[in-house]
Amino acid sequence: MGNWSWPTFFEAFPIVIQGLGITISLTIACYLFALVFGFIWTLVRAIPITPIRWVLLAIMEFIRSTPPLVQLFFIFYAWPMIPVVGVALDPFTSAVLGLGIHYSTYIGEVYRTGINAVDKGQWEASTALNYSTGKKWTKIILPQAIPPTIPMLGNYLIIMFKEVPLASTIGVLGILAMANDYGAQHWKYLEALTIVAILFLVLSYPSAILINKLERKFNKRFEKKEPTGSKAG
Repeated sequence: MGNWSWPTFFEAFPIVIQGLGITISLTIACYLFALVFGFIWTLVRAIPITPIRWVLLAIMEFIRSTPPLVQLFFIFYAWPMIPVVGVALDPFTSAVLGLGIHYSTYIGEVYRTGINAVDKGQWEASTALNYSTGKKWTKIILPQAIPPTIPMLGNYLIIMFKEVPLASTIGVLGILAMANDYGAQHWKYLEALTIVAILFLVLSYPSAILINKLERKFNKRFEKKEPTGSKAG
């Protein structure tokens, strides 16, 4: 098996897995930030002022077109050097902002797709019932717009989990950073990085299966509803 060493593997495993808590907590923090900030993108895009929408779309496109790694480096290394507004952030916070803002632009599109999929009649009905804006969104629109987006939102959770190792480049001690440290100390990268790959597989594969089941469930639900809607129309 070449240079593979099982003793090294079992020696490195408890060291690498120490970073698992950081990796998972960073994933959750980034994801929650992206969920909230994605909704803010969606709300601002609904403002009926064309120049504001153009500026917002340009910002979102710039964020999506820039690699997350570059954004992490900018927030952690460059932002503190900006006069007046610059502030130094710890690696974990920088990672939450960098990855959270980046993926919030995609999640915002998911929200927008779900909202646009709500039948026009539902909007008209809420207006006819004289619902306030808040009640219209919380009682009518969002309960119908969010459920169909759950599978896609779940996919972004898995994607973000796989992107979190980028944070090791700015000092977040997740499993990849722990594996690199072990490899640098013992010059044994093969076993340590294999452990990282196994951990990501063990955690992401069951999640992917669950997301696929959710997607099939929602697809079946909407297929059943479609004939009724077409008759009503």
